[in-house]
Amino acid sequence: MIIVNKPCGLLVQGDKTGDVPLLEIVKKYIKNKYNKKGNVFLGLVNRIDRPTSGIVIFAKTSKALSRMNEKLKKREIKKIYWLIISNKFESKEGILEGWFKKNNNKNKSFFSTEENDNSKFGSLTYKKIQTLEKYCKIEVELITGRHHQIRCSFSEIGYPILGDLKYGSKRSNKDGGIYLHSRELDFIHPVLKEKINIKAKPPATGLWII
Repeated sequence: MIIVNKPCGLLVQGDKTGDVPLLEIVKKYIKNKYNKKGNVFLGLVNRIDRPTSGIVIFAKTSKALSRMNEKLKKREIKKIYWLIISNKFESKEGILEGWFKKNNNKNKSFFSTEENDNSKFGSLTYKKIQTLEKYCKIEVELITGRHHQIRCSFSEIGYPILGDLKYGSKRSNKDGGIYLHSRELDFIHPVLKEKINIKAKPPATGLWII
């Protein structure tokens, strides 16, 4: 496998924008580093949104990819995120869960307390880990991995992630990203069977460095 701490603003996979994605950058890196001939196999294990920073895992073999995909399905990969919201959020810890429905045209998810057509159940736990003058840092453990789940959940309770205009933030960030970072992943290596714990530092900018 190869694991990358992605900066915000960089696509993980190619889309209609035609911008060069992280997937192609890493393929090129592997091709040059190992002097590989022909096409390079590289499978994407987990995805994070373009404006989000943090951990992205790629599998360099089809065996590793299928085994990691199986771990995702069985929820055997612990996923921790950090985010920054208004410090008016008083709750110290809790659970946010409900039903999420993706709108492909808007590339946005919508929350409901009840199941409806094509919706998927999502759950996460959170705890407040730092309080700043105007903001607070929250640590989230994702129990499920629904489209825009963290962004949608905190927007739904009235505390959108800073910089996230799509989900109700009043202002954008200078770098075009949002204050959401894939901080930590914990899993058993699919081939070596060793415990792997990966922590990625958040961007060294803005509120992350306070």
